[in-house]
Order: sequence, then C-alpha cells, then structure tokens
Amino acid sequence: MRSFFKIFFASLLSLIVFCVLVFFLLAAVVGSLASKGRPDIADKSILVIDLGQAFHERTQGGPLDAFSDEGSTPSLFDVVRLIDKAKTDKDISGIYIEAGDNANGFASSNELRRALIDFKSSRKFVIAHADMMSQGGYFVASAADKIYVNPSGTFDWRGYAITFAFVKEMLDRLGIQPQIFYAGKFKSATEMFRTSQMTPENRLQTTVWLNELYNYFLMQVAESRHVDTATLHQLANNATIRTPADAVSQKLIDGTRYDDEVKAEFKQRLGLGKTDKINLLSIGKYKEATNLRKSGNDRIAIIYAEGDIVDGMGGNDNIGGDKYRQIIRKARLDNSVKAIVLRVNSGGGSALASENIWRELHQARADGKPVIVSFGDVAASGGYYISSGADSIFASPNTITGSIGVFGIIPYMGGFFKDKLGITFDGVKTATYADAGTNLRPMNEAEKEQIQSSIDRTYMQFKQRVADGRKKDTAYIDSIAQGRVWSGTSAVRIGLVDRIGNLQDAVAAAAKMAKLSSYGLREYPEGQSWFDQFMNRKSSEPSAMIKAQVGEEQYRIYQQLVQIRQMTQSVQARLPYQFFIR
Repeated sequence: MRSFFKIFFASLLSLIVFCVLVFFLLAAVVGSLASKGRPDIADKSILVIDLGQAFHERTQGGPLDAFSDEGSTPSLFDVVRLIDKAKTDKDISGIYIEAGDNANGFASSNELRRALIDFKSSRKFVIAHADMMSQGGYFVASAADKIYVNPSGTFDWRGYAITFAFVKEMLDRLGIQPQIFYAGKFKSATEMFRTSQMTPENRLQTTVWLNELYNYFLMQVAESRHVDTATLHQLANNATIRTPADAVSQKLIDGTRYDDEVKAEFKQRLGLGKTDKINLLSIGKYKEATNLRKSGNDRIAIIYAEGDIVDGMGGNDNIGGDKYRQIIRKARLDNSVKAIVLRVNSGGGSALASENIWRELHQARADGKPVIVSFGDVAASGGYYISSGADSIFASPNTITGSIGVFGIIPYMGGFFKDKLGITFDGVKTATYADAGTNLRPMNEAEKEQIQSSIDRTYMQFKQRVADGRKKDTAYIDSIAQGRVWSGTSAVRIGLVDRIGNLQDAVAAAAKMAKLSSYGLREYPEGQSWFDQFMNRKSSEPSAMIKAQVGEEQYRIYQQLVQIRQMTQSVQARLPYQFFIR
C-alpha cells in the first residue's frame, strides 16, 4: 500500500509540474507574439475586406489569432479607420471587397460603404467580386469602381422581405399560458406569444420602416450605378434579374468574371507579371501592421454597449447593468477623460438595468462631461432608454430605433406539468400574496392588476426620461412612443435623434463640446488578458457549433427561445421582436 501511494503522489506531482510548465510555455509564446514588432506591409498590397466577417463593435479574437493568416477580426470602428488610413498608405494600391453574403447589419454596412466611397477620393481602385452576391453584399459593393460576379453564380435582386416567428400555437399545445402585460399599442414584443400573426399596429409600423430602409438602399445604389430608383424597384418587382448576366445588362454590375480573371485584372492594374504573386492583405493583418492610436493628455472615452441589456454583470456578448454602471463611473471619475461617447448596438432588455445605466450617464453630464451617443444597427427600447439623456445622438439613416415601451411575462406552467408530465403541486403560505409570481398557478385579478401597474409605472418613467432628455413635452413623446419602431431617418424627423452620422462624427462632436484640439481615445470595456480571452472563447464554442449546424436564421429562432427565460424574470424594455430581413 505504501508503494502504491508513493507511485500515485509521484505521478500526481509530475502531472502538476507538467501542467505548470505547459502553462508558462504557452504564456511565453503568447507574450513573444504580443511583443514582436508590427509586421511589414509589402509594396503594392491590396487590402481585402471580407463582408462574410461580422465586424462587431469590439475586436473579436485573441492572441492565438496571430498564428492565423487572417489575424483577429477588427471592430467596425477599426475597419472604418483602417480604410481611411489606407487612403494615404503608399503600400496600399487598392481594396478588394469579397462581397458574397454580408454578415453585417444595415447601419454597419452603411458605415463601411461611406468609408469606401471616401477611400475612392485617393484615386486608388476598389473592386468587388462574389460567386453569389446577396443584396446586403451588393449594398456595400455598389460603392466599388468595378463589380463582378461569377458567370455561373447568382445575383440577388428581389427587394426586402421580413419574417417573424410566432410561438402561440406551440404554447397552446404544451398547455402553457404566457400571462402577458405591456404598455404601448405598438409594443409587439409579446406578439409572438399572444397571436399567430402580425397585429395591424405591427404590420403598419413594420411596413413603414422596412420601406424606408429599402428606399435608402435603392437611392444609394441609384447614385452609384446611375440607374433611377423607379427602374431599380421595377427590376425587383418583375423579377427581371435572374442571372449575373441579367445584372450586367441592367447596369447593376460591370461584368461576369471568375476569380482568376479578377486576379488577372489586379496584376494588370499593379503592373505585375503573369506568375508574380499578388499581395492580398486581410483587414485583420493590416490592423496588426498599423497604429491607430491617437495621442494626447486629454481623452475621450468610447464605451461600446452591444447586445441585450441584462441585470448583474452580464458577459462579453451583452450589456450587464452592474458592469456598465462601473465602466461609466470609472470614466466619469477619471480626470483625464473630458467627454464620453456611448456606442449603442442593442435592442434593449432589462428596464432596471437600463435605468441604472441611464443614471450613471446622467451623473456624468451633471459632472460637466459631455455625453454623445452613436447608434449602430439597432438602438431600440432599452437601447434608446440608456441613450435618452445624451447631449446629442447620432444615427445612420437605416438604424432601427425607438420602441419606447415596456412589457412583462409571467408564464403559467401548471397545465403543462399536469397534462404533459403528470406532475401536480400543492403547498401552504402565510400571506395572501406570498407565492405571487409563481408559474405553478394562474394569477388572480388582483395580482394581474399589480403587475400591470408596475408595467405602467416603468413606462411612465421611460417616457419621462425621454421627454427630459429630448426637451419635449411628455404628451408629444407619448404620441411617438407606444412601443413604435422607427428608422434613423424618421427618428431625426420626429426628434428622437439629432443628426445623421457615424461613430467618427460622434467622437468629433464630443471633442468640440469638450473644446479639445488634441486628444487620445480610451475604449471600454477594456481588453482582457490572453488567458481570459482563451477561456471565454472556449465557453462560446457550443453556441458557435449550434449556429454552424442549424444555420443563421434557425439560430436566431433558438436565441429568441432562450430569451424567453430572460423576459420572464423582470420588466423588459426590449425591441419588439427578432426579425429576419432577406
């Protein structure tokens, strides 16, 4: 027995020593990667922008991505600044847009497109190509000098369509009663639970903003391709574009070419021989080779708020009320930070967390620090709540915003447990409402009245926050609230947004308000250690695997079902729905 324990503990010690050595070896490798100099950019490089990459508000990836050919995925703000940098970079000869499917939202795509149009002022070329070009990919690609599609590929030109998921019949079959409470006649977040199709109010608001987004798409294409919007709309209505050759004949693209033919054109433009190598530089690698940091003793804090707004600290892919309260407070109390820019890309979530974030931004303004907000693809409901007190709000024309309204759901699961699982419940209580809020019995009228009263109070507070921040009468805010969703263009018209512009415009406005001529940028949430990034990546792999197996649209439905649990835990200020636009 003594011999056994000797061998056991010796083996255990060896294993521990091995793990420690591997840990420090990995740390040394990552450290060397982080400390090595910036890579050189080859002469006559072509910057590659793959629209299949989703450019989030914050850089995606970690130190281990340095081993890859692509590098980490830069943030949207970085991509726009890198395109601007490439204008004057003598080693960058042009930009190649891989314009198949577009993983970026409407407003993000618009920012990319604006940056590409500005890049063309350098007289460097921009060429777009795809085997199968979607409308989202074409929206960005339409800024290019030349657009090509594989002769045997596809070109999508059919207009916008939107699809909502409804689960009422599923809940009915399962014997689950959602018990829904909401404020705002357009607040259709609960619609998926209480109807099997769109309500008239939702159909009205969706028709309006979807057509506004589509009209903006047509106007931008018309300007770039010199084809009037009426013709573009008719081409979609009549299903005229069925092949890439049809797109050529209607002047939507410049030609049909295979990948090797596009590369041959690159060589011709660069003066390279047939066997010479083309230096294609990914946007991720270009970031590694480029310094985007601005210097200055004074700083502007950029706080990225992306994802659902949740109670508590939250995670990397959402906006934790406690976490962001701490972040904003840190920036507020930092004497070197002279202004705050909040970048919002959120459909909302917890009303309480939204209030707490709003409060901290309100305190920043009270302390004399300008607060400017920049809207991304979505800044609705709770996303608008946290923004409402800003000095100024910027949005893209195709931002989705508004949705000023709240709701709550307390599902009754008793029928499901009894009829489907054969489980019943019984118990005792010391007061009438001791078990209020349980999902094991239906609510009585008094309890329903209490919940609805809480919803109404939150809605009133929401409207008051907006009225005070926008300096409007509460009656007027009520007329444009009611949970209604607006496009960025309409939001400017009705006073929910101040100006059309991107994140760079918001930073410039913050600098002007703070009277800064030179300044640095401090971005929050701050970067994680390589170890934390590695661990967070491992924890996110199951979600990535699910998405890879079921596809993007089905994964969104899965996410929506997961969010049902969040919706039943607190009063929600959340965008009415998950929507899929084709």
